[in-house]
Amino acid sequence: MAAPGPGEYFSVGSHVSCITCLGQRLQGEVVTFDYPSKMLTLKCAPSSGKPNLSDVVLVNLAYVSDVDVISDRAETPPTLASLNFNKLVNRARAEKEDKLSQAYAVSAGVSVEGQQLFQTIHKTIKDCRWQEKNIIVMDDVVISPPYQVDNCKGKDGSALSHVRKIVMYKNENKKSSLVSFSP
Repeated sequence: MAAPGPGEYFSVGSHVSCITCLGQRLQGEVVTFDYPSKMLTLKCAPSSGKPNLSDVVLVNLAYVSDVDVISDRAETPPTLASLNFNKLVNRARAEKEDKLSQAYAVSAGVSVEGQQLFQTIHKTIKDCRWQEKNIIVMDDVVISPPYQVDNCKGKDGSALSHVRKIVMYKNENKKSSLVSFSP
């Protein structure tokens, strides 16, 4: 691909206005611009009306009919904050593992209650996984269907006690949400 010519790039910090193919006018400050993909990121006025917030909009310039530079940034943009690449990689790996675990539960035929219980436990105890239709917590506690307090098995101790409390709390909340009150 050829190098960008004049007027084919946008400086970070510039203010631009564009009209989408749907006729929507977008106006904001350029946050990023990727020439090869023709993607522009704008920081726009908040749609919520809250003054301390901004909307961030990704614009595919292939679907824009007109772009006007309102004001170009004269000074150099501030330096970007450094990223902790290892932290990003670990976060991506953890998210992938979570999604694979959810997909496994669905494909194994785990009930919705079992999936919800797994997610509830996983919020506070990351060391939990599926073993067929059983939930394994910290390699010490096994919760089998139908995922009630009586189905929690393991070595007596704080781990078993804690998991039983989570299961009991989850089941109580489920029951209370099903109760209807009549005046």
